[in-house]
Amino acid sequence: MTGILYVVATPIGNLEDLSPRAARVLREADIIAAEDTRSVQVLLQRADAAGDVRAGRRVVSVFDGNEAERAAALVADLVAGKDVALVSEAGTPGVSDPGERVVRAAIAADVAVVPVPGPVAAIAALVASGLSAAQFRFVGFPPREAGARAVLFGGLRDDPATLLCYEAPDRVAATLATMAEAFGGERAACVSRELTKRFEEHVRGTLAELATRFSAASPRGECTIVVAGAGDQVAVPIDIEAEVGALLATGLGPKDVAQRLVVKTGRPRRELYQLALALARARAASGDDEGG
Repeated sequence: MTGILYVVATPIGNLEDLSPRAARVLREADIIAAEDTRSVQVLLQRADAAGDVRAGRRVVSVFDGNEAERAAALVADLVAGKDVALVSEAGTPGVSDPGERVVRAAIAADVAVVPVPGPVAAIAALVASGLSAAQFRFVGFPPREAGARAVLFGGLRDDPATLLCYEAPDRVAATLATMAEAFGGERAACVSRELTKRFEEHVRGTLAELATRFSAASPRGECTIVVAGAGDQVAVPIDIEAEVGALLATGLGPKDVAQRLVVKTGRPRRELYQLALALARARAASGDDEGG
């Protein structure tokens, strides 16, 4: 008989959020596959205090750098009948954390995968934001590169779903500024930080207000950003060629035109540059013909 892979959600700050079921699974598992083998010890001490621990229980590391290799070894253990509890450093494995490859490998080997639900920072921030939870889109951590980030948010400009993302403290202001440019500065939003911890905070306002606030001082701790969807606004189709032509007519070069339109259109900068270059050349050729 094969073992079971338990995907165990763990506290994102407050240890009281470790569920009795999660604690039992951590005690009874043969193997704890942890993103951080040191920090998980605090969690195991809390879980172990409530009952007997499986004799010979092992703790192994599973992080981004070794997950592909470790997945194969864990599947071998599962096939051999060992139960494995997969945990990330905080929250639910696989949600912007390692774990997805282990789960896929277990499924491929016909091993049972059992989720043990619990804390997710994105959902905690969503329900505290006051914004609609009827439909939402989670995009994890936005790209660090400004151009790729602009493409992402530009493509979501007319999405009616509430947007959720994680962000590092030093990039919050830049991400909010890109969002304000893509969605409009008046769009409602909330920045949540230090969720479930002593200094938990939810800062609500418009994207413009929040971008200004956090450009003055970066927040402390990991942050979750929640942004209202497009709602009932009617999406106005963008005539990209006309936009490019209008900007070229102002004297801007193809490179600057592409940079201006990345956020507004959600199209890749290279694609916009090629279009602007082609139109600029066509206009130049037309001018030469008229001159001749």
